[in-house]
Amino acid sequence: MAQTRIPAPGPLLAPDGTLSAVGWSPHPLLDCNLERVRFYPFPLRPLQFLRVKRWDYYAVFTPRRFFSATIAHLGYAGNIFVYTLDWETGDLHEEGLVIPLGRGVQLPRNSTEGESRFEDRRVRLLFHAEAGFRHVQVEWPSFHDGRGIQADIRLECPPDHESMTIVIPIGRRRFYYNRKINCMPATGWLRYGGEEEELQPDRSLGSLDWGRGVWEYSSFWNWASASSFLPDGRRVGLNLGCGFGDLSAATENCLVLEGRVHKLGAVRFDYRSGDYMHPWHFTDDEGRLDLTLVPFKERVARTNLGIIFSEVHQMFGRYQGRVVADNGEVIPIQGLIGFAEEHRARW
Repeated sequence: MAQTRIPAPGPLLAPDGTLSAVGWSPHPLLDCNLERVRFYPFPLRPLQFLRVKRWDYYAVFTPRRFFSATIAHLGYAGNIFVYTLDWETGDLHEEGLVIPLGRGVQLPRNSTEGESRFEDRRVRLLFHAEAGFRHVQVEWPSFHDGRGIQADIRLECPPDHESMTIVIPIGRRRFYYNRKINCMPATGWLRYGGEEEELQPDRSLGSLDWGRGVWEYSSFWNWASASSFLPDGRRVGLNLGCGFGDLSAATENCLVLEGRVHKLGAVRFDYRSGDYMHPWHFTDDEGRLDLTLVPFKERVARTNLGIIFSEVHQMFGRYQGRVVADNGEVIPIQGLIGFAEEHRARW
């Protein structure tokens, strides 16, 4: 399939609320001017803010565990959640907060700089981004019946570190603006239940899923991701996705190798919905990707508030297979830890 590359900086939305550009880029180029959103007719326009979704989702792969923290504003509510998975024991714990109308949730306009923040008497999450690095801080004393979880992590992201950025339409006036950054070297520390892990950049890597947009009420998608190291020490990452929106101009599929994006076309997710522990198989339309994920742990996150519903099956496992870089190099993948997910929502 053809992949349209966004050529130059500009606004995300034109004055009439339509997308000014559609496609992908290895760096974010468009200003996320959500004040121009125009998907409801005039009488209902003051209610548009209830349907605009924004989130910053950070994840860190360490030798010992997976750690993730999210600050999200879904229009009608904020969503704050943290979870962690111990690779050896399989211990998985997650806690979250729903904040009516997102009061106190702060998210920046763009992905390149600014502060994401939520703080109350229970929890403090602070994400700071500026040129060259990102800083993730978490303080949740009551996490897991008082075991507590704290983190102070610096993720290196120099200006030449490429990311998978896409802008796609969803219907006529809805859209998704997304940036995925893989393989950011991590330093700092993570403390869970009194046990502290010091993070080293040659052993721990972080990633970011930065999303802004307006979806249809009923939505579905698949996403797969990994950030790790090859046997020769090179940083390697995967970002694969499908399931919603018009992907005719661009997909979010790519290999990330030493901070450079190697763009892939359409990717097929071959898995058994409802039997998620069965191996997942991934192939692309150009013969560059052939991977199997063998799951070893399922994370289920479910919210059912009647008209608002969300269900995620996130499968952690090991990738096996191969992927071909832009220069023709065949990258063998053996035992690479990552995840793949199915997400259904009415939101």
